Amino acid sequence: QVQLVESGGGLVQAGGSLRLSCAASGRTFSGYTMAWFRQAPGKEREFVACITWGGGITSSADSVKGRFTISRDNAKNTVYLQMNSLKPEDTAIYYCAAAYSYLSTAREQYRYWGQGAQVTVSS
Repeated sequence: QVQLVESGGGLVQAGGSLRLSCAASGRTFSGYTMAWFRQAPGKEREFVACITWGGGITSSADSVKGRFTISRDNAKNTVYLQMNSLKPEDTAIYYCAAAYSYLSTAREQYRYWGQGAQVTVSS
């Protein structure tokens, strides 16, 4: 059974940092792009960042460029999202996802999803 389990969410003040982790299990994710999406209350789920599983090539949304960094540790089957200089508008549930599609930013391309981790940034 495929599982993506996020951890590391929480409450932080504006300007602070958090690191999210996503532990993947249940199958080999070789060749899969791993991504982070987020969904704020009353809004659509939106792309944040993605990374190729083997090549380490990344893509990120303009709204987080220069502040968020996605990385992965293949030995641990884990993907990370380092979030710095957090803003109140970053408040959302953050979801880890996996797709067999090269660097896709489209939500519908992602087959596997985690349960989400709440990130709240206070002003």
